Amino acid sequence: MGDHKEQPLRVGAAVRRRRRSLELTLAVVAERSGLSVPFLSQIENDRARPSTSSLEKVADALRTTAVELLAAADPACSVDVVRAEVVEVAGQLRGQAPDAEPRSRSLVRGHHQMHASEFTGDHDAGREFQYRNDQLMYVADGAVEIEAEGRAYRLGRGDTLYLTGGVRHRWRATVADTRVVVVAVAEHIEAVRDRDRGRKR
Repeated sequence: MGDHKEQPLRVGAAVRRRRRSLELTLAVVAERSGLSVPFLSQIENDRARPSTSSLEKVADALRTTAVELLAAADPACSVDVVRAEVVEVAGQLRGQAPDAEPRSRSLVRGHHQMHASEFTGDHDAGREFQYRNDQLMYVADGAVEIEAEGRAYRLGRGDTLYLTGGVRHRWRATVADTRVVVVAVAEHIEAVRDRDRGRKR
């Protein structure tokens, strides 16, 4: 059914499709990402599960985002359940120390118009993001500092920040075990163009 509790998310095929659509070799992706060709090959063949940081490096090399790769990793479902105990990206097992490594998991699977991801723990504050479409950041636990449009915003538990598509930003957790949920309009949706059309009507 739509419940994928016992089916681990496989991102390899999505990575391979994206690489081939850009007509890139594994060697080029390895050079751009700083990861080895054998490791990338293992990812593409689902023989290795990338960590959060590795998947972000692969996504950067493929000019996309980890969220998009995860979304393309599973066929679309009309109704789907993503269980709380499944950590899809980091591949960590239940019982591991919560601060062992920053974790990320997709809250939406399949090729949909909207994506959501949950980030737990510290985050690479030097990594800049720029999404094509709008997104909402919600702090479920802890606190974060977000830099956008030349301003710094401090958000605590329960706070949200809305970012219009195209806004460059970066963020970092300022409290241990912070959990941030990011909900965004999918990159393949031309929401910005649709919004401009709406103004002209």
